[in-house]
Amino acid sequence: MTITRPLPEAGSIFLDARGADRALRVSWHHEAGLVVLSLWRDNACAGSFRLEVDEVPELIAMLRAGLDRAYDVAVTQPVRARRGA
Repeated sequence: MTITRPLPEAGSIFLDARGADRALRVSWHHEAGLVVLSLWRDNACAGSFRLEVDEVPELIAMLRAGLDRAYDVAVTQPVRARRGA
């Protein structure tokens, strides 16, 4: 029998673009000094990763840099070129 635990008070769920009931859950565990990233499929946890709080800024910086690059590409390339047409 699967044990279900409630999400921590501070967290978010991001749905996978592929659908199929896939999701990423991000939850803060302040008492343990961790952020847990967990992959879910069909409402079952398929894997998790514990990131120490002091490593979170590096992850945020990497995501921010990727987003900045995506914006730069969107501004400098016509829509047709981005779609591969």
